[in-house]
Amino acid sequence: MPASFTADLDAVARPWLKTLGKSGGRAAKTAPLWLLADVAAAIAFAAGLALGVDALPRGLAAAAPWLLLIAFAAAARGALARYAARAGARAASGVKARARHDAVASVLGRRVTGGEALSAVVEGVEALDGHVARFTPARLAATLAPLLIIAAIGVATPVAAGILLLTLIPFGLVMALAGGAAAEESRRQFLALERLSSLFLDRVRALPVVLAFQAEGTVTRDLSVAADDLARRTIRVLRVAFLSSGALEFFAALSVALVAVYCGFNLLRLLPFPVPEQLDLKRAFFALALAPEVYAPLRRLAAAYHDRQAAEAAALTLAALPAPASPPPEVTFAAAPSIRFQAVTVAYDAGEAPVFDGFDLDIAPGEVVALLGPSGSGKTTLLNLLLGLAPLSGGEISVGDQRLSNLGSIAASVAWAGQAPVVLPGTLADNLALAHPGADREALELAARAVGLAQVLDGRGGLDARLDERGAGLSGGERRRLGLARAILKPAPILLLDEPTADLDAASELALLPILARAAKDRTTLIATHSEAVAALADRVVRL
Repeated sequence: MPASFTADLDAVARPWLKTLGKSGGRAAKTAPLWLLADVAAAIAFAAGLALGVDALPRGLAAAAPWLLLIAFAAAARGALARYAARAGARAASGVKARARHDAVASVLGRRVTGGEALSAVVEGVEALDGHVARFTPARLAATLAPLLIIAAIGVATPVAAGILLLTLIPFGLVMALAGGAAAEESRRQFLALERLSSLFLDRVRALPVVLAFQAEGTVTRDLSVAADDLARRTIRVLRVAFLSSGALEFFAALSVALVAVYCGFNLLRLLPFPVPEQLDLKRAFFALALAPEVYAPLRRLAAAYHDRQAAEAAALTLAALPAPASPPPEVTFAAAPSIRFQAVTVAYDAGEAPVFDGFDLDIAPGEVVALLGPSGSGKTTLLNLLLGLAPLSGGEISVGDQRLSNLGSIAASVAWAGQAPVVLPGTLADNLALAHPGADREALELAARAVGLAQVLDGRGGLDARLDERGAGLSGGERRRLGLARAILKPAPILLLDEPTADLDAASELALLPILARAAKDRTTLIATHSEAVAALADRVVRL
């Protein structure tokens, strides 16, 4: 394994996973305890089996208590395994929720783009599941369970316990070598999966361009190469896993066979060397029944070892994401506030001409102001400044009697209808309720009909009409109407409308004007528009 990769694991991935593991809560602590409790049940099962076999010659009545112990221990083992699995799943759910929250906050808050970042949020976070749910509990249990079982065997036969203890050494060496071989292969497999996912996502985003330039063949070849690379790396990981599994099973079977040979020859008094003990049937049977259990926790750990490698490979990518920015405190206003732009300058890139330079505008509480101007004049930029979506290069913006730079986010007090409303996979009701989660279905339907979505409601199953992330089935105008419906629904004292009647014909625009007027009532409103008819609704028109 390359030294740099090992250093990255020790310095980055493993500390990050350890810190993240605390998000598993109480379930992360109880999962290994359930596995350790299984040791007592296994010992009870072996003891009941050994004593039951020894008592059978004396009749079924003599063996009945031990048969009941066997049944009770078997049921307890099943219940303990279930509890351990459920605790591991709950811990993994908590850890993945935390990791996904941080990753999404990093991607969105730091403007991280590209398929690789989004792939890390999806595949990378899911790769943590097995590490938390299976490997971590198995590792903690495997450190104690074999020694406890060997100690129990030592009570019956110290020699057999010594045999098992000695055979743990090559078993551990094989696990260490297999883990080292699998770590780098798992990292390469995850990177190949990341490349394929990001390539596919980026090509889907650019699908119109791909079709326009007839590049389908090139894209198909690129995806085929990436998929073949992932397949090769997956086969390598599986090859290492199968070889290590075979080696582990060999040493486990060898140690149990040695115990069986010793117990058999001891019972027959045919050992070619002296030993300090003479076994009877129940002690020999107890050792033979319990010997395979020594390796059960280690087998469980070996089976989950690939989960650890996958999680560490994903952790290197997730830990490299920028730390999520602290969310600004949300500010709300009881009534429509004033808004003041004072000597505002906006420049997106150094060296480029600013969109605004020394812009001033005072808006009174509850006033409706229309921003008119050609495309590129900065109408949308002014709205984005209030939402924190555009850089304030100079000057100051005040909302109410406080500076926006001191307030943090005022998104909770803003109802906004943009030019490209976001559509999430789900129902029409789900998408409308984004603006006002507490709204009932009647309010949702009234808002949808008010903005002209009656055809969607009546023709596609009402509020339960299904939408995908592309808004399939909605025209450009209907998507705008969806955004307007959200703005109408949200009980916010500030209303921002960006080209609210674009993509609508003259008749539809005329029908929407009264709705816009009612939506702006008692709100401080900024409308960016090309339409003179929409601008006529305003108390004041500012031409840019």
